[in-house]
Amino acid sequence: MLCTGAVIVICAVGAEGLKTPVNQPSVEARVDTILIDTLARFGAKDKPPVPFPHDLHTEALAKQQKDCLTCHLKESVPPSVSADQGSQQKERMSIKFKRLEDTNAKEGRRIYHDNCIGCHTTLAEKGEKFGPIVCGECHREQPGQKSARKPMGMDNSLHFRHSKAAKDKCEVCHHGFDEKAKKLFYDKGKEGTCRYCHKAQTEENRVSMPTASHLSCVECHRVATEKNLKAGPVTCYGCHDAKAQEKIKKVEPLPRMERSQPDTLFVKTMRNGQQGEITRMNPVPFDHKAHEGYKDTCRVCHHASLTACNECHAIGKPLKEGNYVQLERAMHQWDSEKSCGGCHRLQQRFKECAGCHVSIPQGRNDQTESCLKCHMKPLPDSASVPLTAEAQAELAKRLLQSREPVKGTYPVEEIPEKATINRFVNKYEGVNLPHRKIVLSIAEKVDKSKQAGKLAPYFHDDKATICQGCHHNSPASVKPPSCVTCHSAPFDEGNLMKPGIIGAYHQQCMGCHEVMGIEKPKECVDCHKERKN
Repeated sequence: MLCTGAVIVICAVGAEGLKTPVNQPSVEARVDTILIDTLARFGAKDKPPVPFPHDLHTEALAKQQKDCLTCHLKESVPPSVSADQGSQQKERMSIKFKRLEDTNAKEGRRIYHDNCIGCHTTLAEKGEKFGPIVCGECHREQPGQKSARKPMGMDNSLHFRHSKAAKDKCEVCHHGFDEKAKKLFYDKGKEGTCRYCHKAQTEENRVSMPTASHLSCVECHRVATEKNLKAGPVTCYGCHDAKAQEKIKKVEPLPRMERSQPDTLFVKTMRNGQQGEITRMNPVPFDHKAHEGYKDTCRVCHHASLTACNECHAIGKPLKEGNYVQLERAMHQWDSEKSCGGCHRLQQRFKECAGCHVSIPQGRNDQTESCLKCHMKPLPDSASVPLTAEAQAELAKRLLQSREPVKGTYPVEEIPEKATINRFVNKYEGVNLPHRKIVLSIAEKVDKSKQAGKLAPYFHDDKATICQGCHHNSPASVKPPSCVTCHSAPFDEGNLMKPGIIGAYHQQCMGCHEVMGIEKPKECVDCHKERKN
């Protein structure tokens, strides 16, 4: 029986990993390295903290037929959480080393020195392999270890596996906190991610996320392992090693996680019971069910709670609950994956899309047409959004179904087969660009886009939209103006950010090859034939 690998992480306040000093070549990166810095909470920092390879120690103990209780004591389980492991156990293993609570710096120092150095000394006397027994071998200014620990989370696939194992008894893991009674309870119908309550550091009425994880998750695995039941990892490497995480089985197809959420809805602008703050934009119909399948966790959008966005982000006065971010910014912030606009823009970075979008100036789109992709005009037979939730959901569904994706581009015969680039005639022959082949290839990628909900066909305005990947400053047209209309032979001295025509060609063509993962020409003559006269 191996000890719970990550449990001891919480023995030390600074258990987030170690920073390697600059210019230190011999530093071992270990997943199980934790930082014992317990005395810091008492202001006692007379010596550097101690990097501790946890799994290395549990493996050594296992060879001696010893388990977790060699280092960890048992503590009573509060009645309100006694069913967390699916049974009525009265005790659980403490996450602290050889103690149940922290008292003072002197006592903490004694516990570590007596037990750690004492164990190492005993092994040395027996002639067995032992660890450090002098101060400088543990407390080092430049530690020989650093943490390679990768944070562990629970995506929807892993959640489904746990839900199935617990036989859909959500109360096994989920609980709320009763402020008046000062105890935990099961708040049915309001289950959310643990991270909504448990933050990075322990607070007044709640333990940190690492502490909560090891008290519940790893302890549950440990108890099940003791009973010879199938269970998850109990070692640091089992949870926090990148390769181990890649091996975690994914459930496919993944059943929908049910929490009474709607299939379709209108994005709300006013908080429940709020009056007077009405947006001037058309309401936004939202396919909630479809979006659930695009990401592996609900926290991508519901980053603070599973309530509606407008409960934290208002269109009027900024709210503290939403970090003073107004609803409009929360939905349109381009540099944040948490916003709708930011998530959509993130799709443009995929190699199938990046070839065009890296060269299209941001913010140049027709704002009216762009806005109406989400702020859809209500259907002709609906003067206003109905009041009932059921009617709103049905209208949102009808609006979403009325969308018509743009498929393909212009008929083949209207697309020039080749485009000749002859700006290099002084040294090279003109380049016969396979224009039609490129256009049809891009159109095919748009139609088969695997990004969220095949996003591209709905946001491309018309059949000429894909032309703007190259003709990025021209209006959408079957016959856009030539590149020299904007890019002159030499560069523009009045606009140093606009390349000359030769630079524009190379930047556009070779840049597209690079971001789309297409092999780039190695020599000039791979594209240009060198003139012989």
